[in-house]
Amino acid sequence: MAKVELKGISKVYDGSVRAVDNANITVNDKEFVVFVGPSGCGKSTTLRMVAGLEDITEGELYIDGELMNDVPPKDRNIAMVFQNYALYPHMTVYDNMAFGLRIKKVEKTEIDRRVHEAARILDIEKFLDRKPKALSGGQRQRVAVGRAIVRNPKVFLFDEPLSNLDAKLRVQMRAELSDLHIRLNATMIYVTHDQVEAMTMASKIVVMKDGKVQQIGSPLYMYNHPINKFVAGFIGSPPMNFMTVKVSEEGGAIVLDEGSFKVKADKEHAEYLKKYVGKEVFFGIRPEDIAYSEKPAAENNMPVKITVVEPLGADIHLWLTTETQPLVARTEPHYSFKVGDTANFVPRMDKARYFDKETELSILAELDEKAAKDF
Repeated sequence: MAKVELKGISKVYDGSVRAVDNANITVNDKEFVVFVGPSGCGKSTTLRMVAGLEDITEGELYIDGELMNDVPPKDRNIAMVFQNYALYPHMTVYDNMAFGLRIKKVEKTEIDRRVHEAARILDIEKFLDRKPKALSGGQRQRVAVGRAIVRNPKVFLFDEPLSNLDAKLRVQMRAELSDLHIRLNATMIYVTHDQVEAMTMASKIVVMKDGKVQQIGSPLYMYNHPINKFVAGFIGSPPMNFMTVKVSEEGGAIVLDEGSFKVKADKEHAEYLKKYVGKEVFFGIRPEDIAYSEKPAAENNMPVKITVVEPLGADIHLWLTTETQPLVARTEPHYSFKVGDTANFVPRMDKARYFDKETELSILAELDEKAAKDF
């Protein structure tokens, strides 16, 4: 089993800079786990500690139950694919893929078998005699992945491997890597700052910020049940809207007052908001959960001004503003919108999220825990 366990892992630079702080992460056998977060959050440093390219300051790293803290990278039975491909320009594709095996003195016939098998899987057999300069970016990335495959490692590590590719090729390579994971039945750890890559590829996501793990879970669970305001805003594109509202109780219902409109909380959510009556909270709603209404709705109507219209073909992104706060809505393309117009929208209150104004933690955390069993 290729199980990777990080127990209280930390990386400290210059005695005080904690690039990674007490990370506890378990990557189970055959999982595709994605570390995601903004630049400088510690995700690549965490990956490099797993690879052995960075020393571990605190904590313990286990691969297949064996402590790896002091084991050299070459003896960890892992393979890493870097952002810059790191191919030898003077070698052919074949020689690039075979180089690591030759260093280990693997028999020529076995090297040839492994290289051709990996090339077949990646559809680069016809490029084996070419040098990297004669390949496109996507082809070079396949060669880098092929060089990892031929090693038959316990764990594959990917450090932002698609960031140098153009948008169309990134989409294609995302699908290819996901398919490769299924065919190899391998354990993979993947680092990216692109939350779309994380959502589409991962079986489990690890969200990081400022060196700390914020939340770990499946993509859909993370999307629907974020643990705090940061995760809610980071996962999803366009990101979740956040508006400061005051909680009150009117006629037995919990009401959220934004200043320019009032909406009623969903009955299931109301129980958790009662203790915030008289206080301000963050009201979160995703762009796709705000429905356009041609006429002012009888309940939960949000009158907003249109500031930007972004037609994307399949849908339209509308950048809006209340009297004081911005938000974005995703709507169908058959409506006609003009900048400067006032439009009416109705939020799906059963999809709303709420966050404490001071801690930014989810007010619905208890409800989220009950939903965890469904993911």
